[in-house]
Amino acid sequence: MGKLAFVFAGQGAQAVGMGKELAENFPIADKTFDEASEALGFDIKDMIWNGDSETLMITENTQPTIVTMSVAALRVLQEKGIKPDVVAGLSLGEYTAHIASGSMEFADGVRLVKKRGKYMQEEVPVGKGAMAAIIALSAEDVIACCEEASKVGICSPANFNCPGQIVVSGEVAAVDKCCELAKEKGAKRALKLPVSAPFHCAMLIGAGEKLAKELENVEVKDMQIPVITNVTADYVSSKEDIKPLLIKQVSSSVKWEETIRRMIADGVDTFVEVGPGKALSGFIKKVSRDVKVFNVEDMASLEKTLEGLNA
Repeated sequence: MGKLAFVFAGQGAQAVGMGKELAENFPIADKTFDEASEALGFDIKDMIWNGDSETLMITENTQPTIVTMSVAALRVLQEKGIKPDVVAGLSLGEYTAHIASGSMEFADGVRLVKKRGKYMQEEVPVGKGAMAAIIALSAEDVIACCEEASKVGICSPANFNCPGQIVVSGEVAAVDKCCELAKEKGAKRALKLPVSAPFHCAMLIGAGEKLAKELENVEVKDMQIPVITNVTADYVSSKEDIKPLLIKQVSSSVKWEETIRRMIADGVDTFVEVGPGKALSGFIKKVSRDVKVFNVEDMASLEKTLEGLNA
């Protein structure tokens, strides 16, 4: 019998109206949005369901709204009796993974990611940092391009998403240089991303330090479900490691492809992407064609997932 993994989306998956269908059909999902509103001190339902995409794109809004919607979908699956053997999340999604594992309370997590978004946004003035996706180039070549571009300014790999898709992050001139070098090395594309800050690079160390102070007020408990962290692509060994890893994660590369490979090596043959969007499902399929991949973001995807898991 193979193992089941839940994986949770990161920033960029947000969409106006996300989670509304689940909330209309499941009281537990609706209650999740109310709990988040109470924890944050504003009406998160109104922001997500009646707001606009520009408001949702502001990092300190994006992060708590995605975590809330993901937890709403998670609770529906839990209510259906579905429990994963292991969990992980891409960047922001790692907080949802900890909530799923029982190591962090939902109210604490949602407040924390709002602050995390604020600190990440404030750390680098708009226009100073950039990110770019390098398509169809090996990890070794992308790392080499970053090293060369670092002569111009900060530039490093931010996300190892899947084979042939690596995101780089840093100062604008250095990221531009990296894109130029990547194309020379044969990258199919080097696309600048529409982001408001250069995530997962050394420019965000200060944001991690501010986050550390917030984490002092949060109680973490033992994980009931194993969590694999972005920083090492390995299991978080104890609750004492949770906070240091979350602090480090802000300015470290996200080793997502390695995380998926680790899960597969440990017997995971079925993945469920819980929360908005299907980006992670796409990454997983590029890592392996031999695993089953489902997602849960609305009624249709929920029904398809439940059918697939019970087959």
